[in-house]
Amino acid sequence: MPGILITFEGPEGSGKSTQIRLLSEKLKERGIEILCTREPGGTKTGEAIRNILQHDEVGEVLGDRAELLLFTASRAQLMNQMIIPSLDKGVWVLCDRFIDSTMAYQGFARGMDINTLDAVNAFATYERKPDLTILLDLDVEEGFRRLEQRYSEGAETHDRFEREARDFHRRVREGYHKLAEREPERFRILDAADSVDAVASTIWNVVEEAVL
Repeated sequence: MPGILITFEGPEGSGKSTQIRLLSEKLKERGIEILCTREPGGTKTGEAIRNILQHDEVGEVLGDRAELLLFTASRAQLMNQMIIPSLDKGVWVLCDRFIDSTMAYQGFARGMDINTLDAVNAFATYERKPDLTILLDLDVEEGFRRLEQRYSEGAETHDRFEREARDFHRRVREGYHKLAEREPERFRILDAADSVDAVASTIWNVVEEAVL
């Protein structure tokens, strides 16, 4: 049997990485082989692109189209090198961000044409969509309070997208809701303001219902 592709989406600070780790642990207990990956990144090429997109590695202002194509280049490499081969072997893939981040950030927040983004995403992913997308919904201000707490405890600093204006991030969140309305059979919207354990429990119930 082919594997299952589950993607995690949400505004900044919504806890995607934590919930992917917790779900991965539970699925492994069931004997399911798991690949956890992220976007942009997941391959050597993708991680190099991530440093350009997230961390201003080249020190040059990116145009909107260049930004879009870098994201989708990373995605195409990840699909070709990691995701498709894993799914073909029956491995389940949990991905931190995927096509819907492009739609929310470059489409609804940056204002790029949605039909164009649909076509570019389809090309980059070999027309493969997630089997399930978990949208961890969170108020923008609460997300940034979480980020401030995280950064106060370590050496990390805000990345290029986190430095965008709050209105940008509100458009991202609204965009996610529009995407969920467009494909309700694929999306499950969860309240990420709940405790980590409560969110993890809800995710497990969703996965059991949707794909197990």
